[in-house]
Amino acid sequence: MRYWLMKSEPDVYSFDDLMKDKGRRTLWDGVRNYQARNFMRDEMKIGDRVLFYHSNAKPPGVAGIAEVVSKPYADPTQFDSTSKYFDPKSDLENPRWILVDVKGIEHLPRFMSLEELRNAKKLAAMALLQRGQRLSVQPVTAAEYREVLRMAASG
Repeated sequence: MRYWLMKSEPDVYSFDDLMKDKGRRTLWDGVRNYQARNFMRDEMKIGDRVLFYHSNAKPPGVAGIAEVVSKPYADPTQFDSTSKYFDPKSDLENPRWILVDVKGIEHLPRFMSLEELRNAKKLAAMALLQRGQRLSVQPVTAAEYREVLRMAASG
């Protein structure tokens, strides 16, 4: 099993939205960064765990835990000319953009703000906390994942 952090702006799609969706499941569409796409296409597997991160929020931070529940497949928004994620250069035979489905597992016992994560010595190497790191999908080590859960469980 691998671990990931996936970002979403809560005013667009929050962890609460995921937990309210049918089957607590959604497709992770709209990713338009090649490295983030490659993580989903090449490295994510069914059963991998996800830290669901609220970005562009006050405060930003980890709200809950999700799980990858599908193999990678073509992001349908790239073919929809009415979508803001439409890509006229992508085609059905060789889609440019790939996604996975995720399922909400549970809210963290308490929201883990970016500030708290930054102050945790055990998370100093976490990709999220590195200068210039803006990927919406990024790997998390098993130790980092466990530390975020430990911190959330402790008051």
